[in-house]
Amino acid sequence: MFHYQKIQFLTSAALISQCPEDTGAEVAFAGRSNAGKSSAINTLTNITGLAKTSKTPGRTQLLNFFSLDDTHRIVDLPGYGYAHTASRNRQRWSKTIDAYLTTRKALKGLVLVMDSRHPFKPFDEQVIEWCLSIELPFHILLTKVDKLKQKEVQQLKNQFTNRFDPDDPLASWQLFSSLKKQGVDVLRQRLDAWLEP
Repeated sequence: MFHYQKIQFLTSAALISQCPEDTGAEVAFAGRSNAGKSSAINTLTNITGLAKTSKTPGRTQLLNFFSLDDTHRIVDLPGYGYAHTASRNRQRWSKTIDAYLTTRKALKGLVLVMDSRHPFKPFDEQVIEWCLSIELPFHILLTKVDKLKQKEVQQLKNQFTNRFDPDDPLASWQLFSSLKKQGVDVLRQRLDAWLEP
């Protein structure tokens, strides 16, 4: 079990060559720029402001590495979709993320953050297909469930239950709310299992 509240910022990288040494174990967080990824990381660690949040989506423009200890890390990947920046910068981010996901040996799993009100956007599907193709475990974090009505929550559960086998070793999912602190223990257990099997 890791003490996520003791996490510390390690470094930021714009290029793969700037990433920390590719040893130990790390879990990456990916998601569309408005899915609540930074808020989820802050809730996970119980540290307000650890990952930058903003009313303007797309503020995470680098790969941000955080250390749990000398050999275990969490990585906040740049958000896709809504960043207000030049297309050249977006293309560079995309290449950097693709290179990270395909070459990083320390990567043990990917947390795919989805807004529970708008799941399975094209980017989400792309990440799922990629993870399945290279057999990288992924965990879908359905954020902002506090904004859903009970009927909508049940429909969401049915949708995911029908799509993903609960015994699938690669795919898992959960409901999450940063506002209500819902699902934090489940997320921590998933990360523990990946980081120190």
